[in-house]
Amino acid sequence: MAQFLCESLAEFARRMLAASLVLLFAVAASPARADIDIEITGVDGQVRANVLAYLSLERFKTRDKLQEDTVERLHARSEREVKAALRPFGYYEPTIESSIEPEGNGRDWRVRVRVDAGRPVLLEEVKVRITGPRADDPVFKELLANMPLREGARLEHATYDQFKANLQRSAAGYGYLDGRLTRRELLVDPPNYRASVFIDFETGERYQFGATEIDQSVIRPELVRRFLRYREGQPFDAGELLRTQFALDDSQYFSTVEVAAQERDKSSLTVPVKITTQPNRRNRYTAGFGYATDTRFRVTATWENRRVNDRGHRFRIEAKGAEVNQQFTARYIWPIGDPALEKFEFEFNTERTEPGDIETRTVEVRPSITNVLGRWQRVLYTRYAYTETIDDGQNSQLLLIPGITYASVPRGYLGEALFGRALSTELRGSGKALGAGTNYAQIIIASERVFNFAPAWHLLLQGEVAATSAEDFRGVPGTERFFAGGDNSVRGFGFNEISPSTPKIDPATGEPQIDPETGNVVTEKTGGQHRLLATVEVIRELPKNLGMAVFVDAGGAFNSFSDLDPFEYSAGIGVRLRLPVVTLGIDVAQPLSQSGAGPRLHLNFSPKL
Repeated sequence: MAQFLCESLAEFARRMLAASLVLLFAVAASPARADIDIEITGVDGQVRANVLAYLSLERFKTRDKLQEDTVERLHARSEREVKAALRPFGYYEPTIESSIEPEGNGRDWRVRVRVDAGRPVLLEEVKVRITGPRADDPVFKELLANMPLREGARLEHATYDQFKANLQRSAAGYGYLDGRLTRRELLVDPPNYRASVFIDFETGERYQFGATEIDQSVIRPELVRRFLRYREGQPFDAGELLRTQFALDDSQYFSTVEVAAQERDKSSLTVPVKITTQPNRRNRYTAGFGYATDTRFRVTATWENRRVNDRGHRFRIEAKGAEVNQQFTARYIWPIGDPALEKFEFEFNTERTEPGDIETRTVEVRPSITNVLGRWQRVLYTRYAYTETIDDGQNSQLLLIPGITYASVPRGYLGEALFGRALSTELRGSGKALGAGTNYAQIIIASERVFNFAPAWHLLLQGEVAATSAEDFRGVPGTERFFAGGDNSVRGFGFNEISPSTPKIDPATGEPQIDPETGNVVTEKTGGQHRLLATVEVIRELPKNLGMAVFVDAGGAFNSFSDLDPFEYSAGIGVRLRLPVVTLGIDVAQPLSQSGAGPRLHLNFSPKL
């Protein structure tokens, strides 16, 4: 038995050795992939990219088993391929020098292509005519005013083709479905370095929106039609179909929406529209957690009923919990007027917060009406609030706080959430007759603008002015007082750390408390009458959803505009990571207005579950 095993093992070893030798010889005999390094000089940008796209060497260099003669034959094509690649950019008489040299083991090659593009062909004559019954339509005037084809410019075939396509696409998008090019000529005279363009476009009649067929069974038909961004009989505009699609998508009533133009009716010059939908799930549950320097760890749970009934009413409950803030909110919303933009909302909210050195507890009912008037969103509201402010003692108030806000919205706004406003203004207040401890009024004006001053570079400017007019500021509820500092305010300082300080009163004696160690009066931050905030931030986008920021913040909460105390400022750098399921912001800010203060780290980590 042992002899049999030894013979079997010996035979197996011999076979494995033979197979290994065969594999080794096969690998050694097979040609390796050629490594071709192509160096192009004399052109760059799009021209260089087009040259590489035309070169056979570039297309074939990753293939295996390229023999020496194949590489040389591909190289022989280089001159005519480079010339063909330059013509679309107006260079018809270039000078090309190309060389090829073997390197290393003879399977690597270095190709050098030196290009002198030469004198370009220029557009000597450009004539574009719009004819037809609606030739004076603003859409055509704008196209002609911004036409990229200019006399004296270098000829670019792609620009010529793109303009023709834009002309036809824009005409069709605005209802000129019978429009056509009756002349399209590009005449090139290479010996004289000149070219001419002749384009004639016949508009035809403009079509109108026809009847709209809607396939849905979720909400009332008349409510769906109020989402339409167009009306039957209006001039056709494909952009309004897209806006209708967005409005219905954002309504959350439907899981899928398709808004499609149907075959045009040439006899009536109309385009019927069909809208097809699928119902969304009625209930949506979400949970999330996050971390921010201001709030520490926080958790959020939400339940939303997207359609309480066929009139489109919605209901939402949200609970938030954090170390310095706990909040429970319930909202009942029903659409009015234009349902994509306007609504009546009834909100119940209970919240506990710790701004500065005080604690506030609020139970609030807030009915509001939201309307959009042109480029402005207006919100009228009344807050029925029971507030407790715990500072020197416990002060409670039951009061009404009416208010109104105006905020700018972008052109074509469809009710989506906005992360910044170009301009917003809020006016609110209360009085003794409405339950407040004093008569007061407040105004808050805020603005945010982003300027894109270079590719991947952005400049963010933010500012806020808030002011209070009160007979006795001590009677203003703690929830209505102003604080500054924190992740979204003056970074480099703690959350609501910037505030006027007042002596802390001993409840037993009614006198200011004295620190037994220092002998100084103990003070606490109880909020200011006014607030100023400003931020300048430069953002640089990076690959892989990253971004870098450099910023300067300034601001404070104070009791007099003639004495801006306290007013602080800081500077810092930050990193942004934007992903579909998480947003991470890390800022390091150094206070500049307090000597000896160290840098402060600000974190904002907000994943969604």
